[in-house]
Amino acid sequence: MAPPFNILMYSHDTYGLGHIRRTMAIANHLRGTNTNILILTGSPIAGRFALPSQVDFVRIPGMIKKTNDEYRSLSIKIEDQQALSIRTNIILATAQTFKPDLFIVDKEPLGLKREVLPTLTWLKEGKPRTRTVLGLRDILDDPEVIVKDWRDRDIYSSLSSLYDEIWVYGNQEVYDPVSLYQFPEAIKDRVVFTGYIPRIKKRANVRKKVRRRYRILPHDTFVLVTTGGGGDGFDVLDQFIDMHDYFPTTLPFKSLIITGPFMPKRKREEIKKRGKVYGIKTLPFHSRLEELMQAADLVISMGGYNTICEILTQQTPALIIPRETPRQEQLIRAQCLKGEALIDYLGWHDITPQRLRDKIFSILENKDHFAQAMSNFRLTGIDTMLERLNYFRDQEGDAVLAAAAKTSAVQP
Repeated sequence: MAPPFNILMYSHDTYGLGHIRRTMAIANHLRGTNTNILILTGSPIAGRFALPSQVDFVRIPGMIKKTNDEYRSLSIKIEDQQALSIRTNIILATAQTFKPDLFIVDKEPLGLKREVLPTLTWLKEGKPRTRTVLGLRDILDDPEVIVKDWRDRDIYSSLSSLYDEIWVYGNQEVYDPVSLYQFPEAIKDRVVFTGYIPRIKKRANVRKKVRRRYRILPHDTFVLVTTGGGGDGFDVLDQFIDMHDYFPTTLPFKSLIITGPFMPKRKREEIKKRGKVYGIKTLPFHSRLEELMQAADLVISMGGYNTICEILTQQTPALIIPRETPRQEQLIRAQCLKGEALIDYLGWHDITPQRLRDKIFSILENKDHFAQAMSNFRLTGIDTMLERLNYFRDQEGDAVLAAAAKTSAVQP
């Protein structure tokens, strides 16, 4: 039997749930009986996710983003540089011990504050057969912002010297970062557009069971409101409750709010208290969000990458209220997907109780149209990644056979 194929994944996780959820989704599909996956993560809630067989994680000290350039230790009271030094050493020691055949870095080419650079350098020098892949979500930010940032940090040369491939978890025809982010000609042929990453697909009877659990009758219209990690989601939920205050008796649907575990407790309690007046149930976290989406008739969300993938997988009509600062990623994604007739969105500066209500009613009236558009939109992310993984494994096997043949040839 061939030796196990080891995959090491890095997810810096300085804000929200996005990075760890995407990493866990990928790991869940790439794992296999002869494939080990080890995740390096700073997420404080990594342990809340059920880990499938052949997948485990190494927790590095958490850091939280204060500004674009400033990070602070999340839990332990040590100097920022001390925390970064610990993280850097853990990442390198894990790679040197685990000896990955494939190293996938999520979003940040050099990691938080360049903490992955020593590991990438060691792999190129000490284990050159290890494939290194940078995984990018479909949209990072406004192109001008990304181009300037990457030029200032000399990221383009790092992509050329440190990575074998760049996986873009999106469709080039929807958004083309190769062109918009001005990838150099030398690395364009290393880019693989995987397509969007599907999540757990619909299962029989889930819709009925979830609705029964939350006392939603078969004929009720169910609206799910979620803001991902929730660290910056209060304003969306506040607007949703404001709509109920404005129309206290004329909103013919039942709602469930998932605030997110990173919303400050005081704000969570405020939303819970205000929502209770209208019979709205509020939860801080739900580990199987895809089941709630399957049971819902409409999802209202800020439009982070993972939530969008879950919406597209479940084919549930959605209203996106994207954040526009400090990054425009969610706004650009909402505009692109609306252009594909997959979702509708409401700009932050356009929200009023009346407009929010009108958008909800409009989407519900046209929900079959949105569901049909989503059913025609293929989510190829996992299939493409599995194809690349099989290619890497085949090449590794060929290299091992070639080395064995060479050794045999020189023996007396």
